[in-house]
Amino acid sequence: MDNLYAGPIIADYIRKNIKVDENTVVVSPDVGGVPRARALAEALGTPIAIIVKRRPEPNKTEVMEIIGDVAGKTAIMLDDMIDTGGSIISGANAMLERGAKEVYAACTHGVFSSSAPEKLVASAIKKIIITDTIPISEERKNGKIEVITVSNLIADAIMRIHDDRSVSEIFDKAWKAKS
Repeated sequence: MDNLYAGPIIADYIRKNIKVDENTVVVSPDVGGVPRARALAEALGTPIAIIVKRRPEPNKTEVMEIIGDVAGKTAIMLDDMIDTGGSIISGANAMLERGAKEVYAACTHGVFSSSAPEKLVASAIKKIIITDTIPISEERKNGKIEVITVSNLIADAIMRIHDDRSVSEIFDKAWKAKS
């Protein structure tokens, strides 16, 4: 079994569509996502920030602190999945309250339970970038949710397995790619 990571695809999208400069920071929405956020920050050449939160009850989060500088910066939050949208929205609001200029969110799996797309579209997040691992209808995207495909990643992995070549090389090259 090989794990296929969408991080390099998300990094490539960000390089091509979002201005990344000294005023950009990649943000992990929780302590568990730090390795994922660090990899994206290294690929983009940005610093990292971390949201420390607690869950007072299921599906509820409370931002306790933000470790790192977000003031005056474009923040790009990266997570593995977005389900209800509550953590991402509360994290975005906390960063904006602490002076972030704008906030983008990106994840591999847009689960989007219940009214999550509507909440995300109504939020202060400028754009939500997801992959097509889980389908979402056009009307639920509402122009703010951008879907990028993992089809080339999967095709490349299948060919490498068929040809008995390394799958991990896909990620070595992709993380190092610069625009």
